[in-house]
Amino acid sequence: MEIDNKNFRHELKYYLTYFEMIALRKKVSSFLSLDKNATSPEGYNIRSLYFDGIHNHSIFDKNDGIFGREKYRIRIYNENDAIIKLERKSKYGDYINKESAPLTCLEYDAILRGEYDCLKGRTDALVQDFYRALEFRQFQPRVIVDYTREAYVYEPGNVRITFDKELRAGISGIDVFDRNIVYQEILYPEQVILEVKYDDFLPDVIRQLLQPERLTRSAISKYVLCRERTIQYFKL
Repeated sequence: MEIDNKNFRHELKYYLTYFEMIALRKKVSSFLSLDKNATSPEGYNIRSLYFDGIHNHSIFDKNDGIFGREKYRIRIYNENDAIIKLERKSKYGDYINKESAPLTCLEYDAILRGEYDCLKGRTDALVQDFYRALEFRQFQPRVIVDYTREAYVYEPGNVRITFDKELRAGISGIDVFDRNIVYQEILYPEQVILEVKYDDFLPDVIRQLLQPERLTRSAISKYVLCRERTIQYFKL
């Protein structure tokens, strides 16, 4: 679906138990390809620094069910700086759109110091929007969200099935490269988040494989889960 010249995809989310994941993984892995970014069969690490306004409007927009909303984050993979991406995730009802732009280590360090002028010379529309959010809308880095993702892909329908495990929130800092940050576990040990993303249609073979009607959809936001935990227990 296209809105404002952006392509939006379906996104379905579910909580699974660890044993439900094991059973579903066996079926999924026998039919779908493991994501090329995987460094092991267990998946790869994703660590994101999320930004929000001074009134934490992203939390309230999510909890209040606002139809159209967006979040900015800086994301790295497997705890290294080979790839640093600025991302904007936009939500429109049940549809999502994700845009990304590369950042350099110098730009990342400057953003953490609150020196946003390094972004003014960038011509990317996403980077310019992010700069205005920081400079004029008073967006600030709020929380690190960290988890392990096991991902599988299926080309027809551009389907992506992910199992997100070991969700943690950074509670002692906001630098995604700081190895001394203390993390707080967010999910129960037996909990896993299943995400199913696809374009215009979910192929019948995938629907039969997943049997989503047997699962209960949940409005899961990793950012909100982690941010609410830091607010509740650590007043961050």
